[in-house]
Amino acid sequence: MVPTAPQVNLTRAVEIMRQFFRSKTPAIVLQGDFGGRSLLQGTQPQFVEKGWLGTWKSPKGEVKKAVSHAMASGYKHIDCAYVYGNEDEVGEGLMESFKSGDVKREDIFGTTKLWCTYQSRVEENLDMSLRSLGLEHVDLYLMHWPCPMKPKGSDPSFPKHPHGSRDLDKNWSHVQTCEQMEGLLKTREVKAIGVANYSVKFLRKLLPEASVVPAERGIHITASSPLGSSGSPLLKDERVAEVAAKHGVPSSAILFSYHVARGISVLAKSVTPSRIDQNGKLLKLDTSDMQTLEQIDTVKGSTRFVYPEFGVNFEFPDKQ
Repeated sequence: MVPTAPQVNLTRAVEIMRQFFRSKTPAIVLQGDFGGRSLLQGTQPQFVEKGWLGTWKSPKGEVKKAVSHAMASGYKHIDCAYVYGNEDEVGEGLMESFKSGDVKREDIFGTTKLWCTYQSRVEENLDMSLRSLGLEHVDLYLMHWPCPMKPKGSDPSFPKHPHGSRDLDKNWSHVQTCEQMEGLLKTREVKAIGVANYSVKFLRKLLPEASVVPAERGIHITASSPLGSSGSPLLKDERVAEVAAKHGVPSSAILFSYHVARGISVLAKSVTPSRIDQNGKLLKLDTSDMQTLEQIDTVKGSTRFVYPEFGVNFEFPDKQ
């Protein structure tokens, strides 16, 4: 059962997000690192509560087993990306799960992401991911970053100039990329589209140019780094530790449960079977728990943990 939580005070950022895209399947997904803070009360608790397996930084040679185990353990959603470099193994794990009867394709919600060097070649990158995953379609296709990089530069994924700075595609914009992604909705290869790692200011730039009708039911949000990304800094927060001690559970369980209580899908990343099982166990947080955890934002302020050196100002407030 999904935990209940107090009503969320919607900010202007949320109001902008409410206007974003409408899709034929669940309201569009915004994915990103929210520094322990969820932004929007969700509207689809059943969609949220089923386990999401993240695959970022999952080591090669261990991904197939992790995916297969997660599916057998009841996970229903899997989050991938072309640039993670492990979609072949994800596909192998999915195929193993389908053949064993643990799950059917229609039971799985699959997400992958368009990489920056393919932003002017959207369908090409999608087809590459579909071939690797062994799927005929993905349920959600995300723009990984609003940052077009030079196609066919010095490196297929992370091109650089000779002096070392990132080789960006100054002749292309994320708005043009979005236009190509909207075209994918007419195909059978994509059921929904969305964006990842967008600031409110970048959304404001995109909204006037988007041709998809604004959403009626709001935006569904996914927390891609619920523990704070590399090093899991949020596990060390004293407020998280306080609530974890109260319930006698790991701090990670508190952070996962916090997001789900707010209607936010959570990407739990691990290739260890016991950890995958543990990450799928949520608990019901009470009002005092939620108020304590809200202080991560209200007292310390918003923090963006994932911020690669792309040479682009993505206009996140704490990075200005």
